[in-house]
Amino acid sequence: MRLQRYGGCMTEYSIKRLGIYGDGIADGPVFAPMTLPDEVVTGTLEGTLLKDVKIVTPSEHRVAPPCRHFKSCGGCQLQHAADPFVADFKTDIIAQALAAQGVSAEIRPILTSPAQSRRRATFAARRTKKGTMSGFHGRASGTVVEIPDCKLLEPELLAARDIAESLAELGGSRKATLAVTVTTSCVGLDVQVSGGKPIDGPLRITLAALCDSRGFARLTWDDEVIAQRAPPVQRFGKADVCPPPGAFMQATAHGEAQLLAAVQEAVQGAKRVVDLFAGCGTFTLPLAEKAEVFAVEGEAQMVAALDKGWRMAQGLKTVTHAARDLYRRPLLPDEFLKYDAVVMDPPRNGAEAQTSEIVRSGIKRVAYVSCSPVTFARDVAQLIAGGFALDWVQPVDQFRWSSHVEIAAQLTRD
Repeated sequence: MRLQRYGGCMTEYSIKRLGIYGDGIADGPVFAPMTLPDEVVTGTLEGTLLKDVKIVTPSEHRVAPPCRHFKSCGGCQLQHAADPFVADFKTDIIAQALAAQGVSAEIRPILTSPAQSRRRATFAARRTKKGTMSGFHGRASGTVVEIPDCKLLEPELLAARDIAESLAELGGSRKATLAVTVTTSCVGLDVQVSGGKPIDGPLRITLAALCDSRGFARLTWDDEVIAQRAPPVQRFGKADVCPPPGAFMQATAHGEAQLLAAVQEAVQGAKRVVDLFAGCGTFTLPLAEKAEVFAVEGEAQMVAALDKGWRMAQGLKTVTHAARDLYRRPLLPDEFLKYDAVVMDPPRNGAEAQTSEIVRSGIKRVAYVSCSPVTFARDVAQLIAGGFALDWVQPVDQFRWSSHVEIAAQLTRD
């Protein structure tokens, strides 16, 4: 409902629901950031976006944001909502995506990573007239917002903001913003920079000296490793793996542990497992403690890191691997003949082609991990049409206060 007050030229909007990106939506549609269902709000309408939003009637689920940067920073979308409301919202996103495909299932209570647990962040850093600054991009803008009290990041990661500023001073310009991605590892920070000056001899020497003085594990400038004091290893089960710069990893250690536990439950008892979209071995290597695993991943460098981690570890069963683009060359039914179960963790666009081949195979057990409820539901519907049952769905919220949600699920057939 949209109410108009003609005397004061004020229009009030009644928020009906949240969209999948966390914005409130009124009739029209009108999109109102940082609002909640059942709230009445006012603001300045520009197209379909309501700006300068003011709350007339607040929701019972509205809370004070725990972070003082929330209104200006673009890193979080839902700090103004109570945790139980956010949990229900994310669970409903999954349920609605499944329902759109005609699927229903047991959805377990969501598992949420704690505050200050994010282990990777990309800081925006730039030179200014007065020096340098770093932070996150502002809400719906290219402005850099400083975030000294961010509630998302691990303390070690938050303290790395000044590293981003030092890198901007050495290799940035006033016209461009550096993207400085920092990841915690077992031995120190893994730092990757893009958007800076082209690398040359003097800059390379200066950056290497910075890496040494600040104790980075590794410093990468665009695609070139400038210095590496120690391999920035991640621990996957019993194996230490050094991922290539910028390689995918789960956002929090807590979230990774919850997804792994769900995968282990889903393939429990399997003696031979195929891990599709295996990355650097997040699931492969812990699963290899009890089963032989065939890991398939499109990026050859990630496969090499997985293999080295396995070879250096003790007490693991056989792990074989292949570097293969599963979108262009999905595994075919006869390639599954000697395996008991499949693990899939595809990118956001899902695994439609690979799913159709699994349906045609003799596989009877699938653990599906997804970061997209929509493509997850699409692929699950295809598996169900092929005789599988969706036994349970486990939501995992490792992107706290955002609209994103991760999913792990078990599917089986007779």
